[in-house]
Amino acid sequence: MKVSVKVPATTANIGPGFDCLGMALPIYNTITIEETVLPGTGIEINVIAESSAIDELSLEHIPQDENSLVYKAVQLLYNSIGQTPSELKINIRSSIPVARGLGSSASVIVGALVAANELLGNPADEVALLSIACELEGHPDNITPAIVGGLVLSSLEEDGSVVYRKLDWPSEWMITVCVPDFELSTGIARSVLPKEVPMKDAVFNAQRLGMFVQAVNTKDKELMKLALHDKLHQPYRMKLVQGLDKIIDNLKHIDSVLGCVLSGAGSSILVISEKNDLDKIKNIVKETWADQNIKCDLRTVSVEQNGAKIISDED
Repeated sequence: MKVSVKVPATTANIGPGFDCLGMALPIYNTITIEETVLPGTGIEINVIAESSAIDELSLEHIPQDENSLVYKAVQLLYNSIGQTPSELKINIRSSIPVARGLGSSASVIVGALVAANELLGNPADEVALLSIACELEGHPDNITPAIVGGLVLSSLEEDGSVVYRKLDWPSEWMITVCVPDFELSTGIARSVLPKEVPMKDAVFNAQRLGMFVQAVNTKDKELMKLALHDKLHQPYRMKLVQGLDKIIDNLKHIDSVLGCVLSGAGSSILVISEKNDLDKIKNIVKETWADQNIKCDLRTVSVEQNGAKIISDED
């Protein structure tokens, strides 16, 4: 038996929502798990780049053995029902850039879990899948939208469960995903964050997260311009993403731009705007990075409302 699952990319934080806001984007990885009949073949994992935006070299450091997140996800699910995975062939067709803050690791964890769950006859419900996935990922901001789609506010509780609510992202607001030609690992991006932050910065982010939710619910453009600021992670990570400060400064004079934020831990950035001036926005980002000899892939998208989905070979 063979199961394929299509999983969207995700972006986390979105300014003030550190480790609790996430959004699904219409860029996809497809994870296929097949039970093989030959005993003793063990686990075979293949990673295939499906997009010209994927650097083949960036895929080489992805483990393709029992150290892989894909295998660990499958193993956790099997173990949760008292079984052990045996002979499996796992293919990852990758269109989500690696180490760019677009949830590539969350996508393979979720895809592997959903595919393995289907192979096993669906013993795990959504609650269990979220919990198992977060056990591997550590926080729910990418995992949750990868499973349920849309814009999601989520919390990983002390008992390992995930509480989430979906928010309706205004269709008038577009997201321009800007992917530079350099990687930034989550480990490095986390290492520059302080262990403690000033109370005034925590209060600032609490205010902005409240503004964010209200701005989304009421489609309040001016409130969203205030809401997309952050003091918990972006100021510390700014130096790791060359040119980000200049891009933000160069976009300030465009009224249709609501904000420019890191996508997750970076290195990708998001420009959130109304539908006009999209070409101008792309040109500013491209030219600002080009001045620093950085190439980039740009695409303007809306929120992907669907999460992980089992597909047929024809899809």
